[in-house]
Amino acid sequence: MKALIVIDVQKGMFAFPGLAPHDGEGVVARIAELISRARKSGTPIFFIQHDGGPDDPFHRGKPGFPFHEKLTPRAADDVTVKHRSSAFHGTDFDAKLKRAGVDHLIVAGMQSEYCVDSAIRGAVERGYEVTLPGDAHSTFDTRIAGASDIIAIQNDTMNGSFATVMPAADISFD
Repeated sequence: MKALIVIDVQKGMFAFPGLAPHDGEGVVARIAELISRARKSGTPIFFIQHDGGPDDPFHRGKPGFPFHEKLTPRAADDVTVKHRSSAFHGTDFDAKLKRAGVDHLIVAGMQSEYCVDSAIRGAVERGYEVTLPGDAHSTFDTRIAGASDIIAIQNDTMNGSFATVMPAADISFD
């Protein structure tokens, strides 16, 4: 069974002064469409939420912690709070997926080279099949590389080795 995994699309990702995720609102719109299609098909949705600790803008109770207002989980959706890059590290995420009978993850979210990458690699290590919507994850420019290059590198690195990469519009929840 497939599940949609939405990683760290939290308000804090859109609140850094002078810094915005590459095509951030476009990525949010594509993830919202994936969520809508998953719900219509009865596909389970798992949200991952980062809590970086008391000094981090993504700490529970701080303005950066809540999910982006266009991607709010519903009561039937599962939420896993993590404290490290991987959704699997120190959480019960794997057990939740197994209880739900999930064997195929469709992974979208933030940040491409950190938490999205870690989740995909962790999923493959645990035997899950993974699909990465190549246009439904994002990151920021760095001193060394632009966000669009980082996203392209992630898509190329993941495709075939760790995941099947395709446009969000081509994802099927059947």
